[in-house]
Amino acid sequence: MTPALLLWDIDGTLIQSGGAGERALVRATETTQNVSFDLHQLDWAGRTDRRIAEMILDRLGRPRTAESVADLVEAYLDSLAEEIGRRQGTILPGIASILEHIDKSDRFFQGLLTGNMKRGAEIKLGHYGLWRYFPFGAFADDAVHRNELGPHALRKAVACHGVEFPPDRTFVIGDTPHDIDCGKVIGARTIAVATGKYGVEALETHQPDALFNDFADFEALLNALEVL
Repeated sequence: MTPALLLWDIDGTLIQSGGAGERALVRATETTQNVSFDLHQLDWAGRTDRRIAEMILDRLGRPRTAESVADLVEAYLDSLAEEIGRRQGTILPGIASILEHIDKSDRFFQGLLTGNMKRGAEIKLGHYGLWRYFPFGAFADDAVHRNELGPHALRKAVACHGVEFPPDRTFVIGDTPHDIDCGKVIGARTIAVATGKYGVEALETHQPDALFNDFADFEALLNALEVL
């Protein structure tokens, strides 16, 4: 059987950071723009870090330039490195067992397909001891818009493993409609999980190939990978 490729989202899928990312964004906005900002004004879940920075600047009516976006993102990453250890975050149910199982398997390979900057992904997953499971990934460094990340993930998978993964053996796993849509852009199978900001009903309207309340029963996810 052709090996399968699993491309994981991070926030709301692998971990909950206990609000570290949100607080870091607020701090970064205060630092770079000298103004308080309420993230609830934005539909930011599932967006890339660079896109969120653009949205904040647009909402504030500030110039959106390559420099202003980069400054906000850099301030966010600096704040995230501090906030991640201050928050009561967690690895989500079943994830530790799933990642360990996939890591030891010769039938599955895994990487990241995330809106995080690579540095942010390493800060978050490193804090929870999960970074070691992901030899490659597509990040906000690669593209501003999430739907453009898929081809980067596939290209890096080939470079990392020397294997081309066909669409029907590629699985994009995430907790937002943006993850589902991103997977469909590259023709991948999509697996949604309601452990983030979106419930089962909201995710179901985007028609993922499989949908879970959570991954506490990791055998159920493995079974889905076999039959999809």
